[in-house]
Amino acid sequence: MIKQAKWIASPTPSDVAADFQKGVSLTKPVKKATLSVTSMGNYVAKINGTRVTDAVLTPGWTTYKRRVQYQTYDVTALLSDENRISVSVGNAWAVGTIGIGGNRYYYKNTSLIASLDVTYADGSKEVIISDTDWEVFTSSVLYSDIYNGEIYDTTAPIEPVGNAVLSDVTTKLVPQVGEWIREQERLSPVEIIRTPKGETVIDFGQNMTGYVEIQMQAPRGARIVLHHGEVLDRDGNFYNANLRSAKSEAVYVCSGGEDVFKPLYTFYGFRYVHLVEYPFETVDPNLFRAVVVHSDMKRTGHFRCGNEKINQLYHNIVWGQKSNYLDVPTDCPQRDERLGWTGDTQVFCRTGAINYDVEKFFKKWMGDVALDQRPDGGIPHVVPYCFRSPIKASAAWADAACVVPWEIYLAYGNKALLKQNFPMMKKWVEYMHNDGPEEFLWLGGDHFGDWLAMDHGEDSYVGATSTDLIGSAYFAYSTSLLIKAGHVLGYDMTEYETLYRNVVAAFRKHYLPNGELMQYSDLFEKGQKNPPCETQTAYVLILYFGLCEECDRRRLADRLAGMIRENGTRMTTGFVGTPYLLHALTENGHTDLAYDLLFQEKTPSWLYSVNHGATTMWEHWNSLKEDGSFWSTNMNSFNHYAYSAVFDWIFGKAMGINTVADAPAYREITLAPHPDRRLGFAETSINSRNGTVRSHWYYKGDVVYYEFDIPAGVTAHLTLPSGYSETLTGGTYHFAESAF
Repeated sequence: MIKQAKWIASPTPSDVAADFQKGVSLTKPVKKATLSVTSMGNYVAKINGTRVTDAVLTPGWTTYKRRVQYQTYDVTALLSDENRISVSVGNAWAVGTIGIGGNRYYYKNTSLIASLDVTYADGSKEVIISDTDWEVFTSSVLYSDIYNGEIYDTTAPIEPVGNAVLSDVTTKLVPQVGEWIREQERLSPVEIIRTPKGETVIDFGQNMTGYVEIQMQAPRGARIVLHHGEVLDRDGNFYNANLRSAKSEAVYVCSGGEDVFKPLYTFYGFRYVHLVEYPFETVDPNLFRAVVVHSDMKRTGHFRCGNEKINQLYHNIVWGQKSNYLDVPTDCPQRDERLGWTGDTQVFCRTGAINYDVEKFFKKWMGDVALDQRPDGGIPHVVPYCFRSPIKASAAWADAACVVPWEIYLAYGNKALLKQNFPMMKKWVEYMHNDGPEEFLWLGGDHFGDWLAMDHGEDSYVGATSTDLIGSAYFAYSTSLLIKAGHVLGYDMTEYETLYRNVVAAFRKHYLPNGELMQYSDLFEKGQKNPPCETQTAYVLILYFGLCEECDRRRLADRLAGMIRENGTRMTTGFVGTPYLLHALTENGHTDLAYDLLFQEKTPSWLYSVNHGATTMWEHWNSLKEDGSFWSTNMNSFNHYAYSAVFDWIFGKAMGINTVADAPAYREITLAPHPDRRLGFAETSINSRNGTVRSHWYYKGDVVYYEFDIPAGVTAHLTLPSGYSETLTGGTYHFAESAF
C-alpha cells in the first residue's frame, strides 16, 4: 500500500531529473500486481524499461501541500522473475517555476513515493515500498520547468548518485480524482517559413497546447533548439515577447542514432516553432509533429451553421478549451502564468460543460478550491494557489466558489458533488456578508473589476464599471445560487433567503434610486470613493442578476441597447460583462441586437479576431491591432478562453436548449430557439447524461423550419418565436412557421 511507503528524494538534488530505481525478484507465479506512485514533480514510471501508462504529466497539479493524487496501474503483464522499477521525476509544477515570479513555491526538491503490491497465485501477498534502499541515478533530462522548457541530452552519462534519502514532504495522499492527461491529436506542419530576419519557423496551423515530437537521425552531439510562439509579427518574423519571462524552449542533443524527442515533464502553448539550432540546412516537415495534450475529456457538444465565420469562432472556442483544460482550468497555456484563474473559469464553465464532459475534471479542481479557501471564507484568484503574496478575494473571481458547483450540478445532476461543495459556497457568501463597512453591500474590496474592458481607455486593465457595484451584484448572485443549492439538498435556507432580499433591497437603494442607475457625478457628490460609471457592464449585471424592479427592467434594457448602438453597435464590456451581455439583451427583447453584436467585425467583437486569422480566442479584444502591432507584451495571450463564454448564449438562446434546475442533467429542458437569417441554418447537439438533445433550424424563403431530437425519458418545454408552445417527450419533431 502506498500509504505505508516513504517519501524519498535524491541525496544530491539538482535540476537533472532524478531516476529512482529498485530491483525486485519474484520467486512465485504472480496473479496480480499493481504499482501505486506519485511524486513532487512530474514522473515517468517504467517496469523493465516499459512505461506503465500512456498518461502524461502525472500526477497532475493539485494544492500539493494539502493533497497530491497518486495513480495505480495494473502492471501484472510487465513483470518477470527479475524486475527493475524505474521512476524518473522532473521539476514541473511542484518544484519548478510557477506563479507570477514564483520559484519552487511548493517544494525545493523533487521526491517520490511508490509501492508495488503483488498478489501471488497461491494467495500470498508482498508489498515493495519506496524507502532508502532505492537507488538514485541521473538521467538524460538535464533540466525541466513548466515555463522555461526542457533540456534532453542523449549523450549525458547516466551515473549513480547514491541511495535515496527520506524527503520532508508531508501531505495527504488521495487516489486519482481528476481526468488523466493524455496525448490527444497529432498535427503536421502546414508550412516551413523563412522569415525576413532569416529565421526558420514551422507553422502547425493551429494554436494549441502540447509539444513537438521530432524523429530523426543526426550526428552525435548535434543540437536541436526550439522556441515556441503563438503568432508572427506584422513583418512575418517569429514573435514570443508576449510570453514574458517564460523561455518556452526545448533543447535536444542527438545520440547519432535514430532519436525520437519530445518533452517528458512540461508543455507549451504555441502555433509556431522557431528552429534556433538545427543540424541540417533543409527542414523535412515529415520529421515534426505537434502533439496536442489535454485532460482526457469526452466530447459531448457540437455546433455548425451556415456562416463560416461563426463556425470558425466555434472552432476557436473548442480549441481554447482543449488548450486550457489541462488538469487545471488555466487562463492561458503559453506565458509565465498558465494558472487556474477563478474568474476565467466561472464565466466559461457552462460552455465548457456543453462542449465536453467535465464533471470529473471539475470535481478535482473544486476540491482544490475548497482546500485553498481561507478560514474566513475568502477564495483565491488562482487555484491551486501559488502566489507568495496574500490571497486576493475578488468579486467575479472568488464567486467561482458558487457559480461552478451550481453549473456543474445543472449539467450533470450530481447531488453528492453539490453537497460536497456546499460548505465552501456558504463560507464564501458569509465572507461577502462580513467584509466591508456595509452589511448588505460589498463595498471597498480589492477587485479586478471588469477586466480588460475597453470603456476606461485602451491601455487600462480595469474597466470603468464600479468595482463596488460588481462586488455587490455578485454578492446577490452568489447568495441566490447558494439558496438554490440548499433547496436541492433539502436544507432550510430561510436565513439566506432573508439575506438575499436584504442585499437586493440595499443594491436598489444604493445604485438604482427611483429605478435609474445612479450617475457618476451624483455619487461623487455624495463622497463615494468608487462611483459606478454608467457602463454597459453595470446594466448587464443588473439585468442578468435580476437586481432591478420588474417595472424598471424594460427601461434599463432599452438604455443598455441604446448605449451599444451609440457606440457603433459595439460592446465595451470585459471579462465580467461580456459573458452575460447577449443573454441580458435576448431576455429583455433585444435579440436582434444580440445577433448584431455576434456578427460585428470591428473591434471589440468576437469576429475581429476571426478576421485576423485567430485559431483560438484572444485575451484582449484587439490583441493584434489593425496595423499589425500588438496591444501589449505584458498581458496579451492569444489563447485565452474567457470571451468564449459567448457559446453558452448560442447554445442556450440562439439554439434554445437550457437545463431545468428541478430536473438537471437535461432530464427536463426548455427549448426556445431564436433563429436569425444571417446564420442561414444552425444545428447543435449535446450528449447529456439523459441522452442526445439536438436543435436544428434553417430558412427556406419566408419560412423557418425546426427539427428537434428529444431522448426517451426527457421532457422538453418548447416555445417558438411565434409564441406557439408544446410539451415534447422522447422522439423527433418538426415544426415550421413564418420567419419574422
